[in-house]
Amino acid sequence: MSEPEPRRLPPGAGRALALLGIVLVAFTLRQAVAAMSPILGEIRADIPISSIDVGLIGTLPPILLAVSGFVAPRVARGIGLDGGIVLALLLMTLGHLARAFAPDFAVLLAGSVVALAGTGIGNVLLPPVVRRYFPGRVALLTAVYVSVVGVSTAVPAALAAPLAERAGWRFSLGIWSLTSLVALVPWLVILARERHRELRDAAAVESPVTVPVARLWRSRAALSITVVFSTSTVLTYAAFAWLPEILGDIAGSTPAEAGVLLAVTGLISLPGALVAPLLVARVPNPGWLIACGVASFVLGYLGLLLAPATATLLWVLLIGSGSILFPVSLVLINVRTRTPGGTVALSGFAQGVAYALGALGPLVVGLLHDVNGGWTLPLLFLLAVALVAAVPAITLARPTFVEDELALPAPAGREHVGRP
Repeated sequence: MSEPEPRRLPPGAGRALALLGIVLVAFTLRQAVAAMSPILGEIRADIPISSIDVGLIGTLPPILLAVSGFVAPRVARGIGLDGGIVLALLLMTLGHLARAFAPDFAVLLAGSVVALAGTGIGNVLLPPVVRRYFPGRVALLTAVYVSVVGVSTAVPAALAAPLAERAGWRFSLGIWSLTSLVALVPWLVILARERHRELRDAAAVESPVTVPVARLWRSRAALSITVVFSTSTVLTYAAFAWLPEILGDIAGSTPAEAGVLLAVTGLISLPGALVAPLLVARVPNPGWLIACGVASFVLGYLGLLLAPATATLLWVLLIGSGSILFPVSLVLINVRTRTPGGTVALSGFAQGVAYALGALGPLVVGLLHDVNGGWTLPLLFLLAVALVAAVPAITLARPTFVEDELALPAPAGREHVGRP
């Protein structure tokens, strides 16, 4: 089976439009998650929401992101990468609006499901979209969009409460539908240009070699990348859920101090998000980058175990630095696949598994805390999770590709374009 030459947009308006579209999509990918929790009190004043309902809303993001990980590759095969991005943005827009106009909890919940489903599809399809339009700049574009995703987390969280105070919680939730609509524009133009130029057959370029997601369990490269991604996700979700309480109990931090320290973990991750993808493109063995992320997590959690109040800021900085595993995983999804179809399948597989395990991380930490009555056992669990990623740091030292390990047909007549 041969693979046609991938479509490269000419310099100028075409590539600029794709770049704008990628950045705008990245800016939408955390708004559904971050916009609601700061204003739950205001929402509960209008809509009866029980504590169980709040817990249900809190568990939706990782669950929907996990499910979308396995659905998105089918979407890409059915309507193409560009069509999948358009669908994701439409779902996010409808979800934001449904939440803003929700008369009761059922509609609020349904709107959250729709918005998060769109978020999950966008999460999975963005790495292969980057590869498709910028095959020679995968690392650079990954660094850019991961940084924008970080901004997408911070901006809604910071603005939600002030917007709710000035214009009400419905406006605070609904305003984010505008960003999704704006992000739609370049992708609709791209689709229109494809139809105008009679490039509908370009969809064949996106997934000419079908890589069944179920078979990825047999690929050591796919499993290794999934383990790295899962480690990052479990530790990140656990930190967001429990780190302030851990710091209050064992380091004597006040609630305000603990909140600032949690924010520090996010801020310190931004330099890593910019640098790590570029390093993956330049170092012969990405295992060293994974090892650095593992070491940061391990040293941070060891510090909290052995001397929590001595250098609390240092331990938090180390934990935040460990999050370089996330952008490294995203680049490896492109680097260790030979075909666009392989990139889509691996992105869905790795993110589906990782977010499913990420949903369990905070739950396990809470259960271990209840069993132990303290934080020693939960911190040992987080240490163990971090050490698991030491295995793929070794296995990914060899430049293997998923399609080769699955003995799938190799692309004919061209070089591998996934290498950044």
